[in-house]
Amino acid sequence: MMNSRFIPNPTPCGRTRREFLWQVGGGFASLALADLLTRDGFLSRAAAAPTSTPNPLAPKASHFQAKAKHCVFLFMNGGPSQVDTFDPKPALTKWHGQPYRGEAKVGSNGRPIGHLMQSPFEFKKHGRSGLEISSLFPHTSRFADDLCVIRSMQADTAAHASGCLQMNSGSIFIGKPALGAWLSYGLGTLNENLPSFVVMTDPRGGPIGSASNWSAGYMPAAYQGTLFRSVGSPLLDLATPTGTTDRQQRRSLDLLKALNEQHLASRGEESELAARIESYELAYRMQTSASDVVDLSRESEATKEAYGLNDKLTADFGRKCLVTRRLLEKGVRFIQLYSGGGHIEDTWDGHNDCISNHKLHAGETDKPIAALMADLKRTGLWDETILVWGGEFGRTPTSEGVGKPGRDHDWHGFSMWLAGAGVKGGQAIGATDELGFKAVEDPVHVSDLHATILHLMGLDHTRLTYFQSGLNQRLTGVVERSVVTKVLG
Repeated sequence: MMNSRFIPNPTPCGRTRREFLWQVGGGFASLALADLLTRDGFLSRAAAAPTSTPNPLAPKASHFQAKAKHCVFLFMNGGPSQVDTFDPKPALTKWHGQPYRGEAKVGSNGRPIGHLMQSPFEFKKHGRSGLEISSLFPHTSRFADDLCVIRSMQADTAAHASGCLQMNSGSIFIGKPALGAWLSYGLGTLNENLPSFVVMTDPRGGPIGSASNWSAGYMPAAYQGTLFRSVGSPLLDLATPTGTTDRQQRRSLDLLKALNEQHLASRGEESELAARIESYELAYRMQTSASDVVDLSRESEATKEAYGLNDKLTADFGRKCLVTRRLLEKGVRFIQLYSGGGHIEDTWDGHNDCISNHKLHAGETDKPIAALMADLKRTGLWDETILVWGGEFGRTPTSEGVGKPGRDHDWHGFSMWLAGAGVKGGQAIGATDELGFKAVEDPVHVSDLHATILHLMGLDHTRLTYFQSGLNQRLTGVVERSVVTKVLG
């Protein structure tokens, strides 16, 4: 027994206060601590030390049972006009050509404000639900009874870069994990041979902000999006170097893994290093799987025609949609397809001529999206996949300059749609004012949309957290957000 004079804060029995509390009553006082540590998972983690590198993408249980296992985000980069797509406004026809004298903020970056401008596209009711959809989408409108259109979306910015970031990560600032990263973190992967999160951009360029839109942010790199090319090798430098046999490559990877795990063992559970080790193995497995998934040579001519692969206008987006179906069949968790790249007229950013702009980009995407929807229904994937369509914001009901058919940015009220697993189709949720400037009924913030998508995937947005900078970070941030229950089927 130690001499009590060497014991800090000695008690009459010669024990420290901690020892006294621990031992009094046969250790009964320690039960509360043991209970807290057990609830936190500390004791189970300590008892089950990993014998090999943990896989950060290992499948995980959802918070509650849900139909959806996958999500496809059809990102219309540049900002589609709500009043020309899914939000008909007869009042614009009545007041067409008149100066706007209302209170809504119009214009950005000093751009000229023209007159109120009616949509040149006819809206018709479709399906049993009678959902009104623009003539821009003759193919997608066949699925009107499956679409849940949110006409009251709102964002916090009028700038493309920050708008894309917010739609993807919930924040207007660079450095936050994207929606796909959160889903990969929360649910893991369904296929060990392909990434959990795949991105396909437009050949004219990616969104402003580039890879920050599919970043893992402060999470391990394993959760970030993997950029796939829709033509040729899906990834650069994926092929085995010339002259290297499979056996040689396997031995090299085994040695590299052993050295890395030895390095990891001396540094505790360092998730970034563990993710890097796993990435080498994933790249090796992808050499066959990724190449196979983009090889469309075995698809029937009827399938290629349905997706528009034989038409120059629809070929690129059609190929991306067909690759998407194949990725879903392989179990990829989150896939994002971009329509429009670069800037202004190469995207949906119709400043100069919104009419010609939207005819082009809707023409490129409408048929392929409808083909994907039909294929998901045919294969049974519809019942486990969510589809999300939309851009970073919408456009004003005014023209940009007198006599010019362009429209400026509008982030106060715009349209998006969801369809698929767990979604109640054939309806429009919320409303903008009679001219289409601002959401006035059931407004839905971008973070409310994210909360709803997570819910459809079986995740509670308040419980899906990642500890960083002393806080339990969330995709939906610290402001109170809500699941849009009207979306749920």
